[in-house]
Amino acid sequence: MPSLSSIPFADPGRPDTRSGRRLLIWLELGQWRGQVAAAAWGTLHMASLACFPAVVGVAVQAVVDRSGTRLVLAGVVLLVLGLLTALGDTMLHRTAVTNWISAATRVQQLLAAKAVELGAILTRRVAAGEVVAVSTGDVEKIGWFVEALARFTSALLATVGVAVALLVYEPKLGVMVAAAVPVLALSVLPLLPAATRRADLQREKGGRATELAADTVAGLRVLRGIGGEQLFLDRYRRVSQEVRRAAVHSARMWATIAAVQVALPGLLLVGVAWYGARLALDGQISVGQLVTVYGSVSFLMFPLQNFEEIAMAWSFSRPSAKRAARVLALRRSDVDGAPGEVAGGVGGGALDGAAGDPLALSGELYDPATGLRAPSGLLTAVVCGDPDAAGRLADRLGGHSPVAVEGEPSALLGGRALDAVPLAVARSAVLVHDKDPVLLSGTLADLLDVPASGRVTAPAALAAAQCADVLDALVRSLDGADADSGDAMRARIIERGRSLSGGQRQRLALARSLVADPEVLVLDEPTSAVDAHTEARIAHGLREIRAGRTTVVFTSSPLVLDRADQVVFVHDGTAVAAGVHHELLRATPLYRAVVTREDEAQGDAATATRAETGAAARAAGETGTDETARTAGTPGTADVRDDMSMEESA
Repeated sequence: MPSLSSIPFADPGRPDTRSGRRLLIWLELGQWRGQVAAAAWGTLHMASLACFPAVVGVAVQAVVDRSGTRLVLAGVVLLVLGLLTALGDTMLHRTAVTNWISAATRVQQLLAAKAVELGAILTRRVAAGEVVAVSTGDVEKIGWFVEALARFTSALLATVGVAVALLVYEPKLGVMVAAAVPVLALSVLPLLPAATRRADLQREKGGRATELAADTVAGLRVLRGIGGEQLFLDRYRRVSQEVRRAAVHSARMWATIAAVQVALPGLLLVGVAWYGARLALDGQISVGQLVTVYGSVSFLMFPLQNFEEIAMAWSFSRPSAKRAARVLALRRSDVDGAPGEVAGGVGGGALDGAAGDPLALSGELYDPATGLRAPSGLLTAVVCGDPDAAGRLADRLGGHSPVAVEGEPSALLGGRALDAVPLAVARSAVLVHDKDPVLLSGTLADLLDVPASGRVTAPAALAAAQCADVLDALVRSLDGADADSGDAMRARIIERGRSLSGGQRQRLALARSLVADPEVLVLDEPTSAVDAHTEARIAHGLREIRAGRTTVVFTSSPLVLDRADQVVFVHDGTAVAAGVHHELLRATPLYRAVVTREDEAQGDAATATRAETGAAARAAGETGTDETARTAGTPGTADVRDDMSMEESA
């Protein structure tokens, strides 16, 4: 007997994802006890209802025959049948809903586990809107079929039982009913394919509308900045109207199916009443027999509704289960070969599995798609003229690129494809620090309480990220007993850190990544919202705290580039140059144009000046001279950036 107290399941099981039909069968078999219980209670409910016409017929005949004893007996039986009907209906509803919730929860847990397993790779294979649609609407339809099957089983047993009983009780009318029941049950089958196609079209359009709405909400801030709110609002209105029209189109077909299910049994009822009345007038059957047959045929309209429901549930759930099975069948190894496959020597590293954990990853980080190499234990800066391409490359280096590219190879760490290892292993080895990290609400101590190696303490990480002013601001925000302690770690950070400026949020997020201290840390524009002086000091602190660890920084700031052990220039998706910052400034005009944001014609004349600027930036990072650091920064990166971020946050 299923119980909602067991939800969520400790182990939702291993689904059969070979097809949608097999997934539905797996769900049915996985909770067969609940299905049997629901079918048993449903059979009790249907059988009790089916007996009512016979007992009413006996009561009517008792009145005709003026038999008080049979009338009283019939009344007692009707009372018992009423109690059994109420009990069966109550328990059927309870067990059926439990089966529905259990099946839906099981599928949702499996989908959630799959999302955790695949990470952002999931959206490389399936659109985000599709994932949302599968985890909401499709899960509901799958649960509906699982729940409806038990009620259909009891309805089928009741229908067959009544038809057989009528054949025995009154053969003349029973033959008519027995011949009509299969026709009534199968009458909707020709309409189901068209109804299913319309329902699939409605769902497809609904998925597109959901995806558009999610993208619009995610980019609402940018849309407001460029005045594009109305444009996207109009677009969503058009898409939502398409969904409405598709829903109306689908509803018309299902209304037709429902009309057929009402009209045909109604015609049968009229025919039985007419023929039965003629037999009663001829004296071939009694009045009580006519009432019994008429009541039994009327009862058949009730279980026949379950035939319509199971047809609808199957039509909706089969494609939904197919989509869910497709998502659940995804594996990380599907992206780039089989798990454990090592690209023969590519990447120049070795897998730390010979003497220890076979899944431990270390060595050089290599991206075959661009040719980017980040040597083990060094600070590598990556300059990429396209910020979006830089973000995609950063994600790919972490083994979970969100962009699906046909034939795109996986990044390798120590020669091991990151897409081919379990996501937990890839994430423990490589941490990707997004350019727009999110700060969750809670205390500063909670923010920095992340899985970590233990090598880097929270104070050291905060110092390296230049968070002294942030800590002072957090201390001033303390109240009560916390204010007396003066401990910034007790200060609360509101949702997404809205009380902090952009630069402050960025530095706290950087400190969180430094505390984690992964084997490989990939930073995407970690200093874009801070002033030049702070940026120089962060570059110095980052180099020191990450000594001996592999660090990749995507940036175009000379202050950070000058601190890197190696700079790689990526242009048009290919690593075209590598070396130290000063060498690339002199030898690569395109690199110089990206970094200094000047025309190539002006680049040659500014090369010597930029070289001196880099040296000044190095001195600024060590001495903390504000003015030197500002002059060393990229034009437009003065400390007004942080002030602007504060205004934007406000």
